[in-house]
Amino acid sequence: MTIDLSDYERGEPLAGDYSYELKDLQDRLARLQARMIVHGKRAILLLEGWDAAGKGGIVKRLTAGLDPRYFEVFPIAAPTPPERERHFLWRFWRDLPGAGDWSIFDRSWYGRVLVERVEGFASEAEWTRGFDEINEFEASQTDLGTILIKLFVHVTQEEQDRRFIDRLEKPHKRWKITTDDFRNRKKRGDYLAAMHDMFARTDTRWAPWTVVDGNDKKAARIAALTTVADRLDAALPVDFPELDKQVAKAAKKALGWGKNEKGRAEPK
Repeated sequence: MTIDLSDYERGEPLAGDYSYELKDLQDRLARLQARMIVHGKRAILLLEGWDAAGKGGIVKRLTAGLDPRYFEVFPIAAPTPPERERHFLWRFWRDLPGAGDWSIFDRSWYGRVLVERVEGFASEAEWTRGFDEINEFEASQTDLGTILIKLFVHVTQEEQDRRFIDRLEKPHKRWKITTDDFRNRKKRGDYLAAMHDMFARTDTRWAPWTVVDGNDKKAARIAALTTVADRLDAALPVDFPELDKQVAKAAKKALGWGKNEKGRAEPK
């Protein structure tokens, strides 16, 4: 079935305690990151959605408890002149994760079938071909064992307008809003049509979409982090490797640390 964004507009407030649930999820994500590191697994998280939908807030909360050495956030803007001279996926290949790493994309290669389509930056032949190129690109990543998580954060026009006004009225938030936001707002119908096609053509078995109702920010953050944690948990090995023998030997010599006959750590 095709994803219908109107199914994600209820904006129900979070039922539980936000601070508690957020801290619990951040701790869980930190433990999952440790599993990724020790097993050399890689992950890609991409977020798409409307302007002011809350993508940046989700990324901020998701990464707050992670080891910064093993993830990188890529805020995707319009391609540069050298990037426009190459295939549209070229710039994303450069930022794919290595073993143990996360690459987090705030907007992504889906610009080809969304903004580039709607704004006329890509020809119909180019954006139509883009669906198959994206599916093949994502399949090549998952075939290598990369965990690929795709989130789309949805808000209604009314909620988006409230957030635009909030940004305009608060000086420390004005940097977040540009004339492009209002240009895109005028073409909401065109973007909805493009999103419909995007979901229909790229919601695949190997790289499914998850839509997050972003109309309540706190509920959206918890929903997004829960989705990421659940997907990682299901894909990662549960066990941790045994302690390296050389590390154990050095610890025993330096600290008198070892294990008793019951296998319990026995510090000096």
